[in-house]
Amino acid sequence: MNSKVAIIGSGFSSLSASCYLAKAGYDVTIYEKNSTLGGRCRQFVKEGFTFDIGPSWYWMPDIFDKFFEDFGKQRSDYYTLDKLSPAYKIFFADDIVTIGDTMDKICEEFERIEAGSSTHLRRFIGQAQENYDIAINKVVLRPGISPFELVTPETVARVDQFFKTISGQVRKKFKNPKLVSTLEFPVLFLGAKPSNTPSFYSFMNYADFGLGTWHPRGGMYEIIKAMQSLAEELGVDIHTETNVEKIRVDQGTVTGITANGKQINADYVLSGADYHHSETLLDKAYRQYSESYWNKKTFAPSSLLFYIGFDKKLKGIEHHNLFFDTDFERHAEEIYDSPQWPTDPLFYVNFPSVTDASMAPEGCETGFFLVPIAPNLEDTPELRDQYFDVIIDRFEKRTGEHVKNSIIFKESFCVKDFIEEYNSYKGNAYGMANTLSQTAFLRPKLKSKKVKNLFFTGQLTVPGPGVPPSLISGKLVSELITHKP
Repeated sequence: MNSKVAIIGSGFSSLSASCYLAKAGYDVTIYEKNSTLGGRCRQFVKEGFTFDIGPSWYWMPDIFDKFFEDFGKQRSDYYTLDKLSPAYKIFFADDIVTIGDTMDKICEEFERIEAGSSTHLRRFIGQAQENYDIAINKVVLRPGISPFELVTPETVARVDQFFKTISGQVRKKFKNPKLVSTLEFPVLFLGAKPSNTPSFYSFMNYADFGLGTWHPRGGMYEIIKAMQSLAEELGVDIHTETNVEKIRVDQGTVTGITANGKQINADYVLSGADYHHSETLLDKAYRQYSESYWNKKTFAPSSLLFYIGFDKKLKGIEHHNLFFDTDFERHAEEIYDSPQWPTDPLFYVNFPSVTDASMAPEGCETGFFLVPIAPNLEDTPELRDQYFDVIIDRFEKRTGEHVKNSIIFKESFCVKDFIEEYNSYKGNAYGMANTLSQTAFLRPKLKSKKVKNLFFTGQLTVPGPGVPPSLISGKLVSELITHKP
């Protein structure tokens, strides 16, 4: 008899783990409470408009390729990838910075803004590339069990980079505030302020400028469909609309789950759901982390999101657009230091239909607007409308496009929805921040310390927030279950 594994949730990390475990010969079943798979990476389709309602940036293509290669497949067997040119635009109050699809183009843009900066940029990205190779091939592939996992000849040689910050490193070489913001932006994907993020994480700048920004044709949900297809090819059984109400334990060993009121036996339980929520499914005696533990942790932001169908094509915008025309540091402080609705928010707009005609009806544009906010904020329809007016006014001002009368429909998603749809702790959108005190072995563990054969995966555990780390998290936890060295 093959050992049975019950997996809670169907996000990237759960699907990843399910594939590795099925390949290793385990009998794997996924239980998803929502009607579609993908966890936070879901799709919303309305009136011919297609939205990725979660992740929308495809970075680190090598991680996705490696995942499929682990199963003797090619990523191209499942979906087509296009490199974006330009990668994205950043709208400042007095200028627009365009990030091209090659280092030469990016250096040219840096020189336009600050003479001599391209020399520093090439050196900075060279170091970031070295860090990327170390992070992806050494550090990130460790399961976060011991502090010694971080100790390699390469990390010892760069130990100072764990105690200096991205912000400090960038500001030493670049003086123009636009270039500073451009270089500090990628670490926001790690869920922390640049001034609190170790400079070793400059590998995110290599992911950005070195590896480029990509788009899976049809949207990010194509990755979920690909992983579901692979999982089913490997024999994984998948149940949607199945809410897991309890993780069952007998004498310190997991025995299965209760889902939709029915007891399901399993030799192993793996939760890819929100870690805090997963522990509430256990009797208190079996929980590893107290409420005060979670409350003291630095969480990545939540988001206020709008999904909008426009009845015309828009000019002067790209697939990815960042609006940094207000105070970057003040907004960061209002997320992390004194959590509140932002005074004058930065925001991001995604128009996938600029490069992918399948994402909107002909002559129309699909627009996804995102405002990063602190988790656990009050969330009311009035606040959502107030912030929509703020960002749409600024969008019109910076782009010169009049769009208010071109809106066919508008849907929103915020803190309450993150809690309701994903059981997200405090309504966070991106998991737990990757600060120094929340890195690697200092994050919540993949393997329960209190319950035998109970495991966790996803962005609140190792290695951290983001889609590529979630794929890796699924692989790491599968190796702990299969005892693969």
